Amino acid sequence: MSQPTDFLNRVDQHQAFLSLEKGLSRKTIAAYSTDLMQFGLFLEEQKIVRVADIDRGTILSYLIHLRNRGLSARSRARHLVTLRGFFKFLTQEKIIGSSPAAQIDLPKTGLQLPDVLSVADVEALIAAPDRNKLEGVRDAAMLELLYGAGLRVSELIGLEMTGINLEAGFVRVFGKGSKERLVPVGRMAMDAIQTYLENSRPLLLGNRSSSYLFVTRRGSAMTRQSFWNLVGRYGRRAGLKKRVTPHSLRHSFATHLLEGGADLRAVQMMLGHADISTTQIYTHVAQRQLLDAHKKYHPRG
Repeated sequence: MSQPTDFLNRVDQHQAFLSLEKGLSRKTIAAYSTDLMQFGLFLEEQKIVRVADIDRGTILSYLIHLRNRGLSARSRARHLVTLRGFFKFLTQEKIIGSSPAAQIDLPKTGLQLPDVLSVADVEALIAAPDRNKLEGVRDAAMLELLYGAGLRVSELIGLEMTGINLEAGFVRVFGKGSKERLVPVGRMAMDAIQTYLENSRPLLLGNRSSSYLFVTRRGSAMTRQSFWNLVGRYGRRAGLKKRVTPHSLRHSFATHLLEGGADLRAVQMMLGHADISTTQIYTHVAQRQLLDAHKKYHPRG
């Protein structure tokens, strides 16, 4: 089946925007393109020729069409997110006046909210590495920084020596789409990194040199899988009952900031979220904990 030429032209423009302006990977752009091509086939079946003729009813009909095809709520939500981004681009380019997808709620996905550690759990986790060993000093610094700056695991293991400023107290990281951001880091994380730089890193490297901040005995950066395994092992050593991953510390970083009264926009910037709606999930975590506390402690909860 052929798809409306006007729609295909707009998809091409959107792809160029994602590549040149957003800096997204080919794999990510291909995923968006696949979703939009499926939507284009639906438009062809509905005999909708122009993008300007797509309205809210078209989007709702498409979501029903996807449900009838057996797609899960999670998959339908992904399709809607793709369409939101596409039509947002068209409105920004003044190709259409408003987005027909903007006011449509995401399908109920049943997704669990992120696992969040308590402050006591975080402290126990960070205390788990053996600081009498070179790797333990390194691992403690990595855990401190992961929680202290809310980094993604890829940002942590890819951090270079030039990305850390101990005097100013911040790290410079490159997140999704190679977007650079500066994130403040607290004193405890900075102290742990300083200790690692003075007492552990030179001995781990030996005669070798490396541009990476955190290194293995081979002088290379740690892999994602190796660090995931380390975090899980330290979680068990700390006696934590829930499964602990690097994401757990990023989620805890955001939630603890919001619970302490941090501004949502500030947390968004520190996490490197392009859209504040992504950050808002952490407000739901905080609200849930408030509800749980009310039910537990209020006499009529």
